[in-house]
Amino acid sequence: MKPIIVLMLSLLLGGCASQDRYVQYETEAPTSFPTLTAVGYATLASQPSPVAAQRVLMAMQASKIAAYRELAEQVYGQHLSATSQVSEWMMSSDEIKASVSGVIRGATVVKSYPAGEHYVTELELDFEQVWALYQQQNRSQKVKQITYF
Repeated sequence: MKPIIVLMLSLLLGGCASQDRYVQYETEAPTSFPTLTAVGYATLASQPSPVAAQRVLMAMQASKIAAYRELAEQVYGQHLSATSQVSEWMMSSDEIKASVSGVIRGATVVKSYPAGEHYVTELELDFEQVWALYQQQNRSQKVKQITYF
């Protein structure tokens, strides 16, 4: 009697465990794509060069980097770290650090221009283009059909 039960259980469990299958996926696009904008500023006078043309180029680059940082903050958020110290019931030290980390792909420079003593760069990030770039590398998928053999 016991060998029959063991044989039936092994056939039952063995049949469920090893099924070959083919899964077919279909890519799904989002329903809407937002567009983010960011503005970066840099002062011309604080650039470390005695030549005015070089200060303009440096401020141009610094304002572009500041605009990219603002875009990264919008996309990924900021990481905040804070510490406070109290001594004799008085605040002796208070420190807050902010950082941002991420990769921005597909942003375009809308405008880059001097404004008084500053240089300004305006960026735009269209998430439809970001999605298209992402699709080239990592295809998000849903199960379309499963065929069992």
